Amino acid sequence: MTTDPRTAGGRALFAAALPVAAMALFVLAAWYAGAVWLNAPQAADALTRAGAEWSFADLVRQTLAMKRPILPTPDQVAVDLHQSLTGYPVTHIRNLLYHTGVTAGSALTGFAMGVVLGVALAAGIVQVRTLEASLLPWVIASQTIPILAIAPMIVVILGNLGFTGLLPKAVISMYLCFFPITIGMVKGLRSADPLTLDLMRTYSAGTARTFLLLRLPASLPFLFASLKVAIAASVVGAIVGELPTGGQAGLGARLLSGSYYGQTVQIWSALVMSALLSVGLVLLVGLAERALVRGPGATR
Repeated sequence: MTTDPRTAGGRALFAAALPVAAMALFVLAAWYAGAVWLNAPQAADALTRAGAEWSFADLVRQTLAMKRPILPTPDQVAVDLHQSLTGYPVTHIRNLLYHTGVTAGSALTGFAMGVVLGVALAAGIVQVRTLEASLLPWVIASQTIPILAIAPMIVVILGNLGFTGLLPKAVISMYLCFFPITIGMVKGLRSADPLTLDLMRTYSAGTARTFLLLRLPASLPFLFASLKVAIAASVVGAIVGELPTGGQAGLGARLLSGSYYGQTVQIWSALVMSALLSVGLVLLVGLAERALVRGPGATR
């Protein structure tokens, strides 16, 4: 008996989607429960001041409908997102897509700088043995400095040099994302088959030719795994870089203004958009990986 491929494909899709849907429902239920729990003290005070008798059901309804809750509900965040995305032009400062575009520009610029720096450092560490002992420990030590401590210093130093706007935020993103690229690329460049390396030496292939024809292709699966981590870290770096600059645009500025004015729904909307931005960028890196990487270790 033959099985219809469409039926088999539908079953496989259902089996893959069921755990994701179950986890999403669990997260939503936990989110609503957390909103009721955290908002309950304020809601109880409001009902008591109203002077009327109230029940537990009244308390729950009040916790889910507060204008400035401690923890907004998913539907409040969804409504705020919808109003922001559809109620204003894309270029308007109240539209979250505008802020997302500003943050994405800083993140992608820093990511590109981190890729160049990380690949260059990895190539030097692999090709020059002295650099492994002298440079690699400093690369690792650089990540022991908290980004919240170094971000204001980068902004101040570059500001005194006349660099403001995009560059300081991009440098902070680069600082966060170059490390996983460097470590992953070092591992990848060293993953080339030793027998193939001996064969290249037998053919009298130079260092540059061996690097381009053997080491670099072998490193691509490791590189793309690192890029997925780095692209998400670059978004975090861009948002952190927007906090000390006092800018008016970007998801970090949106988070900062929301905290100043107690707009928790606005804060959570910006957080959701930053998560969606990170997921979208990681998916783009995954698509590039599927297009470029073939062989062992590739994602299918």
